[in-house]
Amino acid sequence: MRYAIIIEKAESNYSAYVPDLPGCIATGLTIPEVEQQIKEAIDFHLEGLREDGLTIPKPTTLCEYVEVA
Repeated sequence: MRYAIIIEKAESNYSAYVPDLPGCIATGLTIPEVEQQIKEAIDFHLEGLREDGLTIPKPTTLCEYVEVA
């Protein structure tokens, strides 16, 4: 599966979350670090859902950019 992630710049690091997996978040000092951390968080989150016998949410979030003046 392929989930959309949102990466935001904080004061001294980066944070990321997955809109389709509420509560799945990660932080890192750099973008590559937060990308690696969120991948691990997604794996951990999905593993927990499976262990609890819960349905794995399908990715539904779309991501696009728009130009503005």
